[in-house]
Amino acid sequence: MFPFHLGSGLSLELLEPQHAAEIFAVVDANREHLRPWMPWVDSTVSVADVEAFISTTLTQVANNDGFQTAIRADEKIVGVIGMHKIDWRNKSTSLGYWLAKEAQGKGIMTKTCAAYVAHSFSELGLHRMEIRCATENSRSRAIPQRLGFVSEGTVRDAEWVNGRYVDHVVYGLLSGEWLGNSREP
Repeated sequence: MFPFHLGSGLSLELLEPQHAAEIFAVVDANREHLRPWMPWVDSTVSVADVEAFISTTLTQVANNDGFQTAIRADEKIVGVIGMHKIDWRNKSTSLGYWLAKEAQGKGIMTKTCAAYVAHSFSELGLHRMEIRCATENSRSRAIPQRLGFVSEGTVRDAEWVNGRYVDHVVYGLLSGEWLGNSREP
């Protein structure tokens, strides 16, 4: 399945140790951009920190608990997207993602999220997909909105991010809602 090509020089690659240095460089160059929304930014201070994260994602794959991928656009890693875990009993998962500042506004994250949704529903047989976004992160919130997710409510003080709590909007999408629309890639 990997790399998974989405066209126009865009692909998803299962995270592997050889990605660590390049991902760290992208995080390091985008600290101020990512810091307001990503609680892990300040604790990611070396390539070894990214290697440790990748090691946990490989365990996730081995346990059939979802996967994480590097987003590559025009030969450069520009972000990461992945499942937090799969709840096989309830056939649901949730997505998390981040993107370098210079890669925003090009439809990259919308395409990659759509690929994850399509794969989750059609290949994995999941029933529900969830995306949570900080209420103030309008760029992140636009992605589930574009893909037909339904806003299901707000979780107050959902996450401690760099010295403050942020509220999350919970977006949900059911397999029948996705399969019945034309948003699939």
